[in-house]
Amino acid sequence: MAVGGEKYAMLKQVHFLLTYLCNFECDHCFLFCSPHSTGTFTLAQVNLALAQAQEAATVEWVYYEGGEPLLFFPLLVESVRAAHQRGFKVGIVTNAYQATSVEDSALWLKPLTDAGVDYLSISDDAFHSDQELSPAKMALEAARGLGMGTGAICINQPTIMQPGEGQEKGAPVVGGGAMFRGRAVEKLTEGLPLRNWQELASCPHENLAEPSRVHIDPMGNVHLCQGLTMGNMWQTPLSCLVRDYRPVEHPVCGPLQSGGPAQLVREYQLPHEQAYVDECHLCFLARKALLQKFPKYLAPPQVYGF
Repeated sequence: MAVGGEKYAMLKQVHFLLTYLCNFECDHCFLFCSPHSTGTFTLAQVNLALAQAQEAATVEWVYYEGGEPLLFFPLLVESVRAAHQRGFKVGIVTNAYQATSVEDSALWLKPLTDAGVDYLSISDDAFHSDQELSPAKMALEAARGLGMGTGAICINQPTIMQPGEGQEKGAPVVGGGAMFRGRAVEKLTEGLPLRNWQELASCPHENLAEPSRVHIDPMGNVHLCQGLTMGNMWQTPLSCLVRDYRPVEHPVCGPLQSGGPAQLVREYQLPHEQAYVDECHLCFLARKALLQKFPKYLAPPQVYGF
């Protein structure tokens, strides 16, 4: 972290939530994205955010995701070009809804390649398509033909699995890859094995002490985890937020860092059940209960279902 303003945290990636709007309304979505969601960057805001990311000096990658960024195709192309021209490596995360054939998908992707995209990550799972030759598979083939780096994101319906080697016999294991945040808490937790809330004493997915990536949204929120922010970059420049970030002083990150979501419950004496699916499940509900107490750091309300 910064000491006396002398250096920035080693922030390596900035992920733009280019829009909260999406053509899907997936049960596993972290952000409650849907065709009815609101909030999209303007090109002026993108350029301002890129300038702030450049000022932070350590950022190497910029990603554009959502929601579904391809819904705002001209904005996405110009945003990719602007990031590339500033020297960032550029990635896109999409559901590739537009792909009706490999050839036609290449027509969509070619302008993005020309603008400077380095990597394309595509959601390819049953939440997005049940076709054997899905839009994602067609888009992945087209992207490889254009020389893009590619990767598939595969999230499946949660399943109860047998414990793996080294795990306590009989310990519940939930497979499928879904994170129990956002809409997944409402749609995917029923019937899954639960753990005692006091066991949920760490944050297994985010490095809150020294974050190497953040997500930024059109409202200016700088997310350490979806809905958990270090502040607002339209009010305080990103470089200053990163420089001045002190996790132990953050009213939500502090307890999470010291004892996970269980400590967050204890710290604020939150009502709770006796068991939850995992750390994310308890953390999301605890943060949702604290939304009005810490609106600066738990934002925007729509990612909590409001």
